[in-house]
Amino acid sequence: MDKRIALLVATIASFITPFMASSVTIALPAIGKEFSMTAVVLAWVATAYILAAAMFLVPFGKLADIYGRKRIFLAGMAIFTAATALCGIAPSAALLIALRVAQGVGASMIFGTSIAIVTSVIPPKERGRALGITTAAVYLGLSLGPVLGGFLTQRFGWRSVFLASAPLGLLDIVIIARRLEGEWAEAKGERFDLFGSLVYCVALAALMYGFPRLASPPGAWLVFAGALGIAAFVLWERRARSPLLHIELFARNRVYAFSNLAALINYSASSAVTFLMSLYLQYIKALTPQAAGLILVAQPVVMALFSPFAGRLSDRIESRVVASWGMALTTAALVVFIFLGPETSPLMIIANLMLLGFGFALFSSPNTNAVMGSVESRFYGVASATLATMRSTGQMLSMGIAMLIFAVNIGDVAITPEHYGPFLTSVRTAFIIFSILSCVGIFSSLARGNARSNNEPRCSGGLDFQRR
Repeated sequence: MDKRIALLVATIASFITPFMASSVTIALPAIGKEFSMTAVVLAWVATAYILAAAMFLVPFGKLADIYGRKRIFLAGMAIFTAATALCGIAPSAALLIALRVAQGVGASMIFGTSIAIVTSVIPPKERGRALGITTAAVYLGLSLGPVLGGFLTQRFGWRSVFLASAPLGLLDIVIIARRLEGEWAEAKGERFDLFGSLVYCVALAALMYGFPRLASPPGAWLVFAGALGIAAFVLWERRARSPLLHIELFARNRVYAFSNLAALINYSASSAVTFLMSLYLQYIKALTPQAAGLILVAQPVVMALFSPFAGRLSDRIESRVVASWGMALTTAALVVFIFLGPETSPLMIIANLMLLGFGFALFSSPNTNAVMGSVESRFYGVASATLATMRSTGQMLSMGIAMLIFAVNIGDVAITPEHYGPFLTSVRTAFIIFSILSCVGIFSSLARGNARSNNEPRCSGGLDFQRR
């Protein structure tokens, strides 16, 4: 099969999903105004998508390994595209949030398979470059999202953001159906762990839904129940004959475990930046959606430009070194944002967003290369889905931290001029927490060891962890 076609469809998918997320973020104030949403409810327009994606990533990654990655990938793109079009005509806030959940389900099927397909097709020596291209597509989507999203929102209304995105999904569906040949199902014949999947999804939903409400007794109980559910899931998976997730991948593969942990921390520390800065620029700096989008584009443009370079670099230099430098630069940028105020210069904001983007570019591609290069081919779907789960869970935690701080400092009210003081305090508090998290992430990245080392022990039970 032509590996260029596989890379093309994965690249389009890698572009459209973050484009949707970033363009919706810039449209949030307009959505909140039309439906009279409070700050906390408005955040759920962004969060519902991330939560659904995080819940179903690992189950769909396993289903892809068993029944075929192309099949799950195509179905996911179809669901995502249909939900995107329907979001554009949603008549109420509740239905919009429900459709965002459907988008997240489709996205989970895409995230759990696209990187696995690329890894299955591209030879190891070229993999860093290929993953750099798909990562660049992610950041290109993040780059164009604020600009086009701001333009569309300002000129045609927020609904146009969804309606304009659906055709690209249709294009990818056509290419997948007509040009993507072959199928990949290295775990064909294994049983699907339905019980483990249910426990995993319910536990993660409780954990993520309760976290923003941690200050209240119901939220604390949900988080506690979610943590117990995750513990029960781990115990079940260790004994299951056909586990959803091989816990040995974490227990005996240091590169895999710490690379995933580094990804979780990195996304937890940085994912809410666009959300917070979008609100800051439009409320505190009184910028239009289009002007705010032009400023926010600085970060993902740098990501898109340098991700292929970082991917190629990780083919030659140890991933641990490149990714750890990226985490360090990310930490520095987050520390600068602690000092945001009403008079902060737009030029300073742009420069710091560029620094943040450069740090993230150095981290993401090498970290992905380390994860996918640390397992054998029959685990590519699960490894891809697990890494995407770290991303989605990190995004969810990042948004959860922001929502929790809003709930404590502002309350369940709309962001109006009389609440700008507590809002700005919330933004600064969030960046303090994110800076601390990112600093911890540096040590997690360094702790993974060398991905090219052949000294790691092999797992029992036939789990062969390759070192490339």
